[in-house]
Amino acid sequence: MITGGEKTRKSSFSKKVRSQGLSRGGGSTLGGKDITTLRGTLDYLEQEGELLKTDAEIDPIYEIAGVEKALENGPAILFNNIKGYPNARDAGNLFARKDRLAKIFDVDTHQNTKFKFLKAIKHPLAPKVVEAAPCQEVVLTENLDVLATIPIIKHTEKDAGRILGGGIIFLGGEYFDGGSHISLNRVHFRGKDWASISTGLEYHLYKSVGVKHRGKKVPITINIGNSPAVCECAGGAGTHTMIPPGSDELAIAGALQGKPVEIVKARTVDAYAIADSEWVIEGYIDTSTKVWESDESEQNQKADTYPFFPEWPGYLGRAYKVFRFQVTAITHRSDRPIFYSPLADSYEGLLLGLPFREACLYEEANRLYPGLVQDVNILYGMGGWSSAVYQIKKRRPADEGYQKNVLLTAFGTLPGCRIAMAVDEDIDIYCAEDLLWALSTRVDPTKDIFFIPGKAHAFIPVARYNPETQALAIDATAPFQYKFLFERAHYPVDRVDVNRWFGKEEVTRALAQQLDSERAVSMAKNGW
Repeated sequence: MITGGEKTRKSSFSKKVRSQGLSRGGGSTLGGKDITTLRGTLDYLEQEGELLKTDAEIDPIYEIAGVEKALENGPAILFNNIKGYPNARDAGNLFARKDRLAKIFDVDTHQNTKFKFLKAIKHPLAPKVVEAAPCQEVVLTENLDVLATIPIIKHTEKDAGRILGGGIIFLGGEYFDGGSHISLNRVHFRGKDWASISTGLEYHLYKSVGVKHRGKKVPITINIGNSPAVCECAGGAGTHTMIPPGSDELAIAGALQGKPVEIVKARTVDAYAIADSEWVIEGYIDTSTKVWESDESEQNQKADTYPFFPEWPGYLGRAYKVFRFQVTAITHRSDRPIFYSPLADSYEGLLLGLPFREACLYEEANRLYPGLVQDVNILYGMGGWSSAVYQIKKRRPADEGYQKNVLLTAFGTLPGCRIAMAVDEDIDIYCAEDLLWALSTRVDPTKDIFFIPGKAHAFIPVARYNPETQALAIDATAPFQYKFLFERAHYPVDRVDVNRWFGKEEVTRALAQQLDSERAVSMAKNGW
């Protein structure tokens, strides 16, 4: 169905995409399940008992965000009855658990998800161009009103408005050095057909719209409701040392899901849309015009002061003056399209791109010192984007000191990194209590803690009043020469089967009590 007069234009980007050899071939989905669309993923999660559905009416103003936050680290949620939007639905908390994310991508444990992502980075699968797509079953080009059409949610009472945080920006062709770029950027529709769009100095999008193509109208699409692979790759934006401009980021997503991501030519701009999206907003970023992100900031002509909406560090974000986005079309599926509503400050917000960032941290370190780094983890409690923990295995005296060099790579690989920590291979880097134990028993404050000068991410509050604040590197590894002094006692948990002495229900009840302590679980598993 086409309303408002369909607009079609010949695309120079289309020729460029084809000339770069983007695949038209098919592929297979993972494990027999379809995770190449949001709908297929929801079907799979329902089969696995990982989806809550409700037909009760819910308001996109506060209520959806409130329910998702109340059920943190729980099941995915599908809201089938959105107040004011009878023909739309909403999904959230899809990636709110690490074990669920691992299951979606057929990985045995969540600790290994990053290695699946790393394989996809090294062996990309190019996108496939299609002529028709589900995302263009309905095309709107006249009398556009984004907020009246799409159920964009309002997160908190202090938000500047209904902020789109889960829309995936798709930039490609000549505007991304011949490659494809996808990212999550906050977008605020302050008018019926225009919005503010934040780009961020640290990210690929700014390199295009803020530097290379400054002064131009840069065509993009904003895609809503996509496959897990596309969402995860979009959430991993900013790792420039591993994914330079001109990379085919959609090809990484294709490899991750085991099938090329299908793309279709946009109807009104020289750009492409992700074919299986639920919604697509077409338009262009006017890099010659900047607008305020909120009414309050505009009225007072002051940036970084007035509330915007929650951001990933866990604080209420502030409004800035950013580029203007002009809408030229809204397209969507005809069968009750599903809006996607991740919360930036949430488990889902952290896990959107976390394995991608961990993979880049791991690979960067191992390119410099092969075999030294055993694993990498980013803890939720350390700010997500702003931390990294490396598990190091020193094999010889010559390895001593390299762990400090590894810590330095974190600050270059991960924009916004504030704390990097190195521990030995006997420390459980997924257990915060074990990390604190290593910090308290293996660190010499006079030589193992050092400060790195530089500029913090703008969303970190301390950076607002002290832009040149320093980052912190902590070497909590035992000196190789004295490693024998740090040998942990090992209890023989691997040589006993407690079921020999106790009944199944008794063992289950006893193990359940361990869940009160993250370290108790780790100690029982490893015998420390």
